[in-house]
Amino acid sequence: MSSVRSRERAIDVVDFHLHLGIQDDPVIRSCEDAAGMHPGGEHERSVRAAANAPYAAAWRRAWAFPDPEPPADRLAEADRWADELRAQGVRRAVFVTGGGNDALADAVDRHPDLFLGFAHHDPFAPDAAAELERAVTVRGLRGLKLFAPLLRGPLDHPDLDPVWRTADRLRVPVLVHVGHYGSAGGLSSSPHDSPNHLARVARRFPELPFVVPHFGVQHVQELLFACWSSPNIHVDTSGSNQWVRWMPYRLTLDDLFRRCYETIGPGRIVFGSDSSWFPRGYVGRYLDDQLRICREMGMPESDLQAIFAGNAVRLLGLPT
Repeated sequence: MSSVRSRERAIDVVDFHLHLGIQDDPVIRSCEDAAGMHPGGEHERSVRAAANAPYAAAWRRAWAFPDPEPPADRLAEADRWADELRAQGVRRAVFVTGGGNDALADAVDRHPDLFLGFAHHDPFAPDAAAELERAVTVRGLRGLKLFAPLLRGPLDHPDLDPVWRTADRLRVPVLVHVGHYGSAGGLSSSPHDSPNHLARVARRFPELPFVVPHFGVQHVQELLFACWSSPNIHVDTSGSNQWVRWMPYRLTLDDLFRRCYETIGPGRIVFGSDSSWFPRGYVGRYLDDQLRICREMGMPESDLQAIFAGNAVRLLGLPT
């Protein structure tokens, strides 16, 4: 890599967690409605958004982030992301949502040297396993993304077994969001978002890699014990991780890295930025903060390389 940013960081970066077109994603909106996130329909959705707008604005001011732009053409946005990632010196980037499997695959096809994508459809749909097969073998997607709080049942429900068997056979990772969903005004909890459900699945499919983003959000203890139980469960570091402010005890990003590093080790920690909208673009400050924490912990370069690129390369089956 030749960018100035890359030379400053002096490390290879494969980002495991970005979103394409999240400002207007029909798949996410459909999942939210199915989960009863907006029981009053569009009116309730708009009222809730207006009520929580001051909290979102305050968060953007605190981080010096600009206001999001209106939704744009998805393919044009993909081209914009390609410029961002090259400027930041990111080697490869995984878009875990993007308006549906075909829409995301079309965007990935524009920049196949840089982008990868995950299928992100309803796993409880009757044809979910066949759709995963098609998304991977026909459209070239490289994994599956699920929002556990938005599912109609728990992760260990028998109806999901065909999906798990297909992912296992195709040797693709499954990224499973647990914990609260959305920003201010989102879902605070769900009966289906426990890492314990995931651990039961992971034990039945011991060769299928699962990745839990955002350090498990509020389920830190449950996630660490799930990782203890199942060595095929990994942790994704993505986002600002500002949920720590709402925990009943002091918890920092430094603490999260240290606990994961000391328990599951560097081989199961995967870097992600959760970059998702313009004009903010790629959130290089999240990457820089996480890299600083790891270096201040005294991690050897081999462990840094595993966390910020190598583990993602292995999970995605990329050439080294």
